[in-house]
Amino acid sequence: MQNLVLQTQNLKVGYTKGKNMVWSVSIPDLPISTGQFVGILGANGAGKSTFLKSLLGSLLPLDGTIRLQDKPITDWDVQEKAKVMSAVLTEAIPKTQLTVLELVALGRLPHTSWIGKLSEEDEQKVTEALTLVRMADFAHKKVYELSDGQLQKVMIARCLAQDTPLVLLDEPTSHLDLVHKVSVFKLLQQLAKEQGKTILFSSHDLDLCLQFCDQVLLFTPKGVYFDEPCNLISEGVFHDLFQEEDVTFDASTGKFLVKK
Repeated sequence: MQNLVLQTQNLKVGYTKGKNMVWSVSIPDLPISTGQFVGILGANGAGKSTFLKSLLGSLLPLDGTIRLQDKPITDWDVQEKAKVMSAVLTEAIPKTQLTVLELVALGRLPHTSWIGKLSEEDEQKVTEALTLVRMADFAHKKVYELSDGQLQKVMIARCLAQDTPLVLLDEPTSHLDLVHKVSVFKLLQQLAKEQGKTILFSSHDLDLCLQFCDQVLLFTPKGVYFDEPCNLISEGVFHDLFQEEDVTFDASTGKFLVKK
């Protein structure tokens, strides 16, 4: 059996105001193993980003436990956790005077000495990350000169340069056209299968997730589900995803359709 990288038990995430509950959602118990490619799906406001922030520790869970490599996530030192878990969130990224190479190199900080000097291995990891996302030709370009899609790929490269076994991504393909979305999906799947990285990512690219992902964590108005895409399709839970009559799920093709 593969090693468990991430586990949750009786997890509830959300927000409170004082002692009052503002919003919460219960997450099914998750055993996430080495090399799994897991999509997190749901409508806007369903809880996808809140769940990721809870995994990162930037938002405390309302209840339950999260274990990273069989150790409570609250017991991890920040520096050591950064060697195990990396992330790209959807917050606006400042378009600084840094070059692409310099921005991606920041991903190596958890592995460098206190003066932040890059070793030959660090430089190699940065080069490999840029090559993987096909941005090596932009290495010396200023970050502020990049398009939103290019910047998104550079941030993924920074995450890859950090070289952690667990990677969390919040909508990594949001600024990309269809061709580049597929390219990123193939890259992430390749990293999971060939390099054993465990990748969790939220996405609105529902059809692509159903084609590429090993497992799906699905947020619906009726509850949250975790299983292989084929099993979720058989159970009919995708019909609950959108509560509107003009969007429907076709189980025979595994695609969402718009009624005309």
